[in-house]
Amino acid sequence: MNKRPTSADIARAAGVSKGAVSYALNNRPGVSEATRERILTIAAEMGFRPNLAARALNGASAGAVGLALCRPAKVLGVEPFFMELISGIEAELSARSYGLTLQVVPDHAAEIAVYRRWAGERRVDGVLIVDLHTDDDRLDVVRDLQLPAIVIAGPGDFGGLPNVWSDDAAAVVEAVEYLCALGHRTITRVGGMPELLHTEIRTRAFAAVCERLGVQHAVTVPADYTAEEGTRVTRRVLSAPDRPTALIYDNDLMAVAGLAVAQEMGIAVPGDLSIVAWDDSMLCRIVHPPLTALSRDVAAYGTNAARSLLELVTTGATTSVQAPGAHLVPRGSTATV
Repeated sequence: MNKRPTSADIARAAGVSKGAVSYALNNRPGVSEATRERILTIAAEMGFRPNLAARALNGASAGAVGLALCRPAKVLGVEPFFMELISGIEAELSARSYGLTLQVVPDHAAEIAVYRRWAGERRVDGVLIVDLHTDDDRLDVVRDLQLPAIVIAGPGDFGGLPNVWSDDAAAVVEAVEYLCALGHRTITRVGGMPELLHTEIRTRAFAAVCERLGVQHAVTVPADYTAEEGTRVTRRVLSAPDRPTALIYDNDLMAVAGLAVAQEMGIAVPGDLSIVAWDDSMLCRIVHPPLTALSRDVAAYGTNAARSLLELVTTGATTSVQAPGAHLVPRGSTATV
């Protein structure tokens, strides 16, 4: 049986010292970039895997950051938001020779267990926290573990943890003002999971702007971001005697599903019903009619978060960042009443 390659084996193959190998593998200064690349290439060819226990003891960098997602795997495979977010995170990390450790978990208890394992094994240098709840115990855990963390949520006070956020409330206001300008006065919003902080922010903003503009019937119906739930909720809403003339969906999957339901029921879009979607992925542009959307650069959102986390990891400090907010892109799914 072939023995596991060691740093000494890599040093002999590369013609350098064991110290140089350590600097290269742990992404520390002390070797030139050319030498670092040569060492990393040789290590990869030899199938070298670092000893996590030894790494934890000597305090070496893991060269990776962690992202735990508490969403069903089948949703992540088709939900454009997280795919675009991860692509932005990866773009920044790969440019800095960092990796992304991704873990799908069933609930927050499992997510916390993952953070404890990552911290204990020094598997990651920091974490990105998403889908923040209004009362979220994950924040206390990462602080207790002294695990560098960036919260992708806000605005808000997260107990000293820096955050990257965009102004969801302003985007909701823009969407409702646009629909009201088209003459809509009965608007239903199909929201995300109510326990999520960004859902609460959008719900409050929706209620406030509808009251200010005199919307006669403004309702938020909770859902779970899946196409299946979007279908069920839309069918129920459009079957009611006081059905709305406009629907706002908290993601594009539910909006596309809602469009299909309206067409199935013989409700013309946009003649009888206007639809607005969040996030504006390719899904919004390939359906007929193409969906009016609250568009934002989700990949850049991920890049900003990764950049802030690496700054926190390498310098010990960073500041919160407000990413560009979503803006309305009118298309064929909205029209005057």
